[in-house]
Amino acid sequence: MPNPAAKDTSAPTPTTHVTAQDEVARICSDLIRIDSSNYGDDSGPGERAAAEYVVGQLAEVGLEAELLESRPGRATVVLRLEGTDPTRPGLAVHGHLDVVPANAADWQVDPFGAEERDGCIWGRGAVDMKDMDAMILANLREFARTGTRPARTTTFVFFADEEAGGVHGSHWLVDRHPHWFEGVTEAVSEVGGYSVSVPTPDGERRAYLLQTAEKGILWLRLHAHGRAGHGSVPNDENAIVRLAAAIGRIATHEWPREYIASVKQLLDGLSALTQQPYAAGLDPLLATLGGAQGFVRGTLQDTANVTMLDGGYKHNVIPQSASAAVDCRYLPGHEESLLATIRELAGEHVEVEVVHRDIAIEAPWEGSLVESMKQSLLRADPGATVLPYCLSGGTDNKALATLGITGYGFAPLRLPADLDFAPMFHGIDERVPVESLRFGARVLGDFLRTC
Repeated sequence: MPNPAAKDTSAPTPTTHVTAQDEVARICSDLIRIDSSNYGDDSGPGERAAAEYVVGQLAEVGLEAELLESRPGRATVVLRLEGTDPTRPGLAVHGHLDVVPANAADWQVDPFGAEERDGCIWGRGAVDMKDMDAMILANLREFARTGTRPARTTTFVFFADEEAGGVHGSHWLVDRHPHWFEGVTEAVSEVGGYSVSVPTPDGERRAYLLQTAEKGILWLRLHAHGRAGHGSVPNDENAIVRLAAAIGRIATHEWPREYIASVKQLLDGLSALTQQPYAAGLDPLLATLGGAQGFVRGTLQDTANVTMLDGGYKHNVIPQSASAAVDCRYLPGHEESLLATIRELAGEHVEVEVVHRDIAIEAPWEGSLVESMKQSLLRADPGATVLPYCLSGGTDNKALATLGITGYGFAPLRLPADLDFAPMFHGIDERVPVESLRFGARVLGDFLRTC
């Protein structure tokens, strides 16, 4: 019989645990395989299956999240963790579970297969934004396993419906359940914190673009009216012709440039880094950003792009009406002037309907949260630099801004220099490197523990 008082001389069993870095690629792949395409008209599968996956992954490590539906299938997941210093202002960290649709025939791989190829996970949402969802979820699981708490009391949200303006997601939650954000003063989410490799006099250097501003959104529909008639008879009141003329005027309009603070700070910082002046012209400086320059070009002025057309129903019938969808993005303070300009360009025979609108936001490039994001990146990549930028699109930070919450884009990814990353947002063959995911999980965890 063993002596209970005898000393155990066997080797101790090492204490190990699964880290966020270990799990993030698996979670990202799992989420990509759940089709949560958002067509903007409630015809898609919704976010319920993805939300249930998130709730299940959290429950597995003892975290009880709440699943809320704005309507059947349109699901958002919310969880709050108390910080190590609950007297400090609260933080929100959020992602969205929906993705834009993907036409499989256009892709090299199944867009919902999460195939791993060339060191990357391919699929719809790999960039926008199931990668960040996976980073958040992987860190929450590690925190639960290790008994770690975030530095600040933090509300974690996985929203529905971001890709259609957040009506059934972030705006619904803010309007119906604002208590989740009590005490929250700042938020971080997508489309920021990723690296670009830029040329400098001392060789190529990584710069991380931290998002501090977003243009506003005006989704418009043009309705042209005219006189119906036979296709063989001349008609000087053809609705399609009137619509085409309006589209032509909008497409060729030159919107004046204005550099808001975040844009000016990016251009100045990039110029100092590359030693490329831009007083005489921006093109050489913007070219140093590679594929990311498209996002920056979209923030130099207001924009208006025609995205859909609808007119006519038979080859030999001139219709009495025709319509087009226009996606307008405006700089802070430009909403009314942009709308007035579009109405003038549309002309007297074309009505302009506002389908959806959302605010422009701009956050300061200073303060403790910004410093925490910068330091978390630089601890992981000491030779890099961090620059602010304005996003030409929009995020769920717009909804949170209505509660007075200051939002930033911080989904940290260290990317290979030859990966044309930014154009993959809503693009074909979307993919994210596995090592970039592991880097992002490590940086996000460091940020949550120290911010």
